[in-house]
Amino acid sequence: MAAAAFFFSVMTLLVKVAGASLPTMQIVLVRSAFVAVLAGGTAFARGRDLRGNERGLLLVRGIVGFGALSSSYYGLVHLPLAEATVIHYTNPVFTTLIAAVLLSERVRSRDLLPTVAGLAGVVLVARPGVLFGEASSSLPPVPVLAALSGAVLSAAAYVTVRRLRREATTVVVFWFAAVSFLGSLPFVAPIWVPPSAAEWGVLVGVGISTHLGQMFVTAGLQREPAGRAMTVGYLQIVFAAVWGVLAFGEIPAAWSVAGGLVVVGSTLALGRRIPAHAA
Repeated sequence: MAAAAFFFSVMTLLVKVAGASLPTMQIVLVRSAFVAVLAGGTAFARGRDLRGNERGLLLVRGIVGFGALSSSYYGLVHLPLAEATVIHYTNPVFTTLIAAVLLSERVRSRDLLPTVAGLAGVVLVARPGVLFGEASSSLPPVPVLAALSGAVLSAAAYVTVRRLRREATTVVVFWFAAVSFLGSLPFVAPIWVPPSAAEWGVLVGVGISTHLGQMFVTAGLQREPAGRAMTVGYLQIVFAAVWGVLAFGEIPAAWSVAGGLVVVGSTLALGRRIPAHAA
């Protein structure tokens, strides 16, 4: 899980680097193509039928995952790495709420306080001017909204995956990547920016680090209880903060640190039954 957190943090770093010169949807397209080839090849080698059994639900998972990926990448490109990562980690809060509505999973009374606290943590990280005063160092609202939308859609993707118990993991990942590739293609075709050799290296790095992160998170969740594994997964926030300082000179504000601690505490209370990464 520590290795997964590291490689996912490398992925966020490379997405932010690529986003300085390439459109966000182009990064989504290349990443999705890379993952589709890896997941599809693995599924084929294992004799899996890539068409799947529940194609309607696989399509829904792919569409929701595409929205989550696009929103999250936009937030990563336009927000400090640490803050964008903290906002992403609110997804267990939204998973609890969405599962209660769509899967009729009971929300226990002891879950209500962490749910509210997690949302309050996002407010501390974003520091909206209407609450903190115009003089506060508020984060730009559109990227914050995009990152938060990514967390909500990631939660919806998690709930969908929990309904896909009949499908092999490689098939689910393949559909997610394939739908994301097809979904991003119409946005990228009119504005394709030919990447330089260095930019191709960064884009390939996004794909490789994503694949390694998914491999290690799967291995970690197979070997440790979800609660303990997810606790180690929060190292990604620490790694993201370090990358932000080293690569971009981003020093997290005190409010962001406080909000991050609130988010981590609340999601640890809620997220023991939820995989750390599905998108």
